[in-house]
Amino acid sequence: QVQLNESGGGLVQAGGSLRLSCAASGRTFSRYTMGWFRQAPGKEREFVATISWSYGRTYYADSVKGRFIISRDNAKNAVYLQMNSLTPADTAIYYCAARDRTTLETPDDRYDYWGQGTQVTVSE
Repeated sequence: QVQLNESGGGLVQAGGSLRLSCAASGRTFSRYTMGWFRQAPGKEREFVATISWSYGRTYYADSVKGRFIISRDNAKNAVYLQMNSLTPADTAIYYCAARDRTTLETPDDRYDYWGQGTQVTVSE
């Protein structure tokens, strides 16, 4: 069982940066593949990025590639999303998710545990 708690959201101007954090509970956090998803108003939840439990393998949605960086610190039971060059299109609730498998996946139904989300708003 893993419990996830996101933080770090807020209001930022276009071109700015934010760093989201996800604190996880559970003794086996280091074994979980972690992911970030987001949901904008009136839209379906979409994949943003994922990171493997070891070796730091990552995969990004095309819309954020080159701007966002996902990382994790297994010693701190945490995963991060550094978001740079933000645009209003990045405005959404961002969710942290955990997957009890080693493969990197993008569909949200492949993830077993979810946080409550943190709001990111990017102004013009």
